Amino acid sequence: MKAITIAKDVYWVGANVHTEDLFEGIWPIPHGVALNSYVVKGRENAIVELVREWGGASHVLIENLNSLKISPEDINYVILNHLEPDHTGLIYLSKSIAPQAKFVTTEKGARLLEGFYGITENVIEVKTGDEINLGNGKKFIFTEIPNVHWPETMATYEIDSKVLFTGDAFGAFGVHQGSIFDDETPEIHKQYWEEETLRYYSNIISMFSSSVLKGIDELKRFDTRVIAPSHGLVWRGNPQAIINKYVRYSNYNRDLGEPEICIAWGSMYGNTEVMLNAILKGIASVGVPVHVHRVPNEDPSFILSDAYKSAGLIIGCPTYEYSMFPPMKYFMELLKKKSIKYKKVLYFGSYGWSGGAQKDFEKLSENMNWDISESITFKGHPTPEECEKGETVAIKLADEVKKIPSKIKNEEY
Repeated sequence: MKAITIAKDVYWVGANVHTEDLFEGIWPIPHGVALNSYVVKGRENAIVELVREWGGASHVLIENLNSLKISPEDINYVILNHLEPDHTGLIYLSKSIAPQAKFVTTEKGARLLEGFYGITENVIEVKTGDEINLGNGKKFIFTEIPNVHWPETMATYEIDSKVLFTGDAFGAFGVHQGSIFDDETPEIHKQYWEEETLRYYSNIISMFSSSVLKGIDELKRFDTRVIAPSHGLVWRGNPQAIINKYVRYSNYNRDLGEPEICIAWGSMYGNTEVMLNAILKGIASVGVPVHVHRVPNEDPSFILSDAYKSAGLIIGCPTYEYSMFPPMKYFMELLKKKSIKYKKVLYFGSYGWSGGAQKDFEKLSENMNWDISESITFKGHPTPEECEKGETVAIKLADEVKKIPSKIKNEEY
């Protein structure tokens, strides 16, 4: 892809990265990820966000600049909304090929700029309300939106084009599929973007949901025509749609989610799986959507996404050496780390000589605001009576989940 016009003298110059690497060293990205970078041309030139050397992204960025007849030495300002290395890795190269460029970031961002890259010169620290005039009608206004998702984060608004550059806020996993814009996204691709946006939020942003909502309130002051995040689609057709999605996602860990159930289960020898089948039978009789994931066979990234949006959460696993089945314990720790709260929850599992898994479950459930049903534990293989009890408890939970109103509203692209 070459440079793409977003508005007059505002361009996308980013790269789509296909890689087997893990995002942040943790999260799989089988559909890749877009590293969005932007150029704004006035009398002076600014680049908003950089890329890192990842899957040829640096080369693509330089080629996109060349397509605009802009050389790196023509860049006067590098706007760093967020200092995470996927947006700043090219700084090592830009120091030598564009030595005159000034780096624009927040006070906390300047500390990270020094810490990551040793840069202390040509740094402009900005705060909410500060402006930089590029000339020819192009002017930036900056707004700090801390902890969305790092503490140094800001958003940059260009007043002439009314483009809001938001860093990781309003981002998504996934590469662009034919177009960078929401209003050129065909119907067949919309589910892809919903899934990749929700997974990105649940994996990366969810524990900062209160900060997301504060940031959205801060940014309401602008008459925004285009939302240009650092990952995912550029929202020019209906920018309010991605705002609505992020508000919905933010509220998933402030109250109950969608009327669905996520089941994360693991079994060593099939005994816990027997109870799983009884529980699934109970849920099926109520008719509630259910997402079933086996641990550790599936990566937690995808399980988190369903667990985050679902009002019902069921954890099933055996006891392993006096404690919880280790892969499930890791998943439970992620649930706590990502603040996946306010769920209607059921735990079930098999044990041999002791029931230590339930103790770990109870400890990891503390302060999660979970409404926990009676746990279903059993020694070895569950009896028919125990399976019947599991089915009954599952029916009760599913009935409660089914009554929860959906938060999904009209979010047309």
